[in-house]
Amino acid sequence: MDFSSSMSVAASGLRTQSDRMKVIAENIANASSTSPTPGGDPYRRKIATQKSSFDRELGANLVQSGTPIEDKSEFRTQYDPGNPNADKQGYIKLPNVDPLIEIMDMKEAQRSYEADLTVMDATKQMQSRTVDLLNK
Repeated sequence: MDFSSSMSVAASGLRTQSDRMKVIAENIANASSTSPTPGGDPYRRKIATQKSSFDRELGANLVQSGTPIEDKSEFRTQYDPGNPNADKQGYIKLPNVDPLIEIMDMKEAQRSYEADLTVMDATKQMQSRTVDLLNK
């Protein structure tokens, strides 16, 4: 694999992890939101997806962000009879977002992002050393 292919693969990883962090941030931002309408469903957690594609020009597999999918797990409920969105029993639906899981996913995405940055930095250093050797 040449230097440009290495940089392209790492750059595709950076873009994908950045998109993943945006989805996670949206989940965290909506972790305690309720439905805007009485009896409606609150925010539903999204899961970032990724797909791999082969780039013939580079001769390498690149990763791309896919369309986020909705988590089909059950909503949480909380007893709050004074809330206008409460059902007949006094419960409101809360998003199916667990902040602890989101924080762990964010850490994983951050580490993957940092690994891609390290690959790009190492590739730049190798390019620089190669140029230095050729100039001698």
